[in-house]
Amino acid sequence: MPPPESLPPAQPAFILRGHSAQIHALHFTQNNARLLTGDAEGWLISWNLAFKRPVATWKAHDNAILGLGSWGADKVITHGRDHKLIVWKLPYAAEEQMDNVLPVNATDLVKQPWILHVLPVNTLNFCSFAMCLDGMPPPQGVGKTIQDTNITQSILLAVPSAVDSGGIDIYQLPSESHAAVITADRNTTTGMVMALSILAETSQIQVAAGYESGHTMVFVQNDPSAAFQRLYCAQTHSQPILSLSISPSNDHYFTSAADAIIAKHPFPSAQSIWKTDLKPLKVIQTKHSGQQGLQARSDGRLFATAGWDARIRVYAAKSMKEVAVLKWHKAGCYATAFATVEQHAPLTGLQTPDELEDDHTATIVDTNLDQSLPSTTVQERRDNKAQTTHWLAAGSKDGKVSLWDIY
Repeated sequence: MPPPESLPPAQPAFILRGHSAQIHALHFTQNNARLLTGDAEGWLISWNLAFKRPVATWKAHDNAILGLGSWGADKVITHGRDHKLIVWKLPYAAEEQMDNVLPVNATDLVKQPWILHVLPVNTLNFCSFAMCLDGMPPPQGVGKTIQDTNITQSILLAVPSAVDSGGIDIYQLPSESHAAVITADRNTTTGMVMALSILAETSQIQVAAGYESGHTMVFVQNDPSAAFQRLYCAQTHSQPILSLSISPSNDHYFTSAADAIIAKHPFPSAQSIWKTDLKPLKVIQTKHSGQQGLQARSDGRLFATAGWDARIRVYAAKSMKEVAVLKWHKAGCYATAFATVEQHAPLTGLQTPDELEDDHTATIVDTNLDQSLPSTTVQERRDNKAQTTHWLAAGSKDGKVSLWDIY
């Protein structure tokens, strides 16, 4: 095996071109068969990852798209700076009726998916929504439209409050009800909410928030009739927090900010695991300011950030060591997304994830499944490869999206 320093730098597996404005949001959906990309002009593209081609393109918002999500197998959630959060119905069958002309070539595309819900929300903070499945079973008869009748579980959405810059509103869908509110902490000057994440288990709801002041806090509601209580507060950043991501294990979370700090924090519900006071678990000085779009991978081994210096940085979640710097974009990067893969395909590259702690060089992993699936069709092999690859997507100010297949 050649020494790490002799290995060539990692290169993106694919480049998706089509947006004419900077990329603000990315999200894998349909079991990684599709990648959603949203830009600063409100355009949304759904890409077929097996063929790297657009299957649906539409103007989702009149202003920049701040965040993307999915609900079940056929619903897409978009959050725009036009103060709207919209749930669209986009099953596979509907793609045939959609336009697939890219925004760089679009003139007047009017086709849109069916709209299921529209919520008026505050977007002055540049803070994207957070969502999770509702821990409570759905009530009988819930559903405002015929399209809602096949919904099996409701969701909770957390967004910055429309009347309190440091507060948080929580909505429930499909009922569109205002489920709860978290008021700004009057004893701590935090400024605006800048990043959010939410978890729900039975009747307990937990919300992690990052603020303009560099503070991060965690709130919990143990009963729907009770007020939220603050369980954790830390100020590890000197600049506004730009992104926040909870580990898949749900026992810690990461924050990044306009400064060069990345911090790991305990999630209060798991404090028995840490057996310590609630304080930051690890704080690192990366010497690279302006890292945002922080996302943890579904296996909990890695997280990635998008840098204003046009670099995508990959870190080992346990040690928080930088294990890769991905260089391709020429303009600043704002968003990252990891594909969710339940089980790894066999690794045939030069490294395995167990070696990440000590190796700072990224290598492309060969996940070609053609030989392992001889009885399948070409289409099935392409779909299988697209859906079982741990893609890392990165979006840039240049309007391009790079797809990386590393580790």
